[in-house]
Amino acid sequence: MGIGPAAALGVIVAAMLSVAPAHAEPPGCTTADMTAVMSGVSAAMSAYLFTHPDVNDFFTGLHGQPKAQVRQQTEDYLSANPSVRADLEAVRAPSRDFRARCNLPQRALTLADNL
Repeated sequence: MGIGPAAALGVIVAAMLSVAPAHAEPPGCTTADMTAVMSGVSAAMSAYLFTHPDVNDFFTGLHGQPKAQVRQQTEDYLSANPSVRADLEAVRAPSRDFRARCNLPQRALTLADNL
């Protein structure tokens, strides 16, 4: 079941509000650009998790746990698996690069908050 037109409009407006005004934006920093980058990151993360079932199982097992517990377990897992950390950071790099190029604040969240 998809989202309705009003909900879709709300998502678009919220995304637009998170981007600097059009006159202050560098080229390629529109809401459409941001959405395209995030779509690519989401697709790449999905592909990574489907091709790494052990990683997918770990993150799936975190569902329903308190956020602080998820954050700690994720940090422990990624510390014990530096290649997974590097892979996931590489998947997320386009988002970080976009935010840096477009002067959008980086959210102070751990990787666990984004999975």
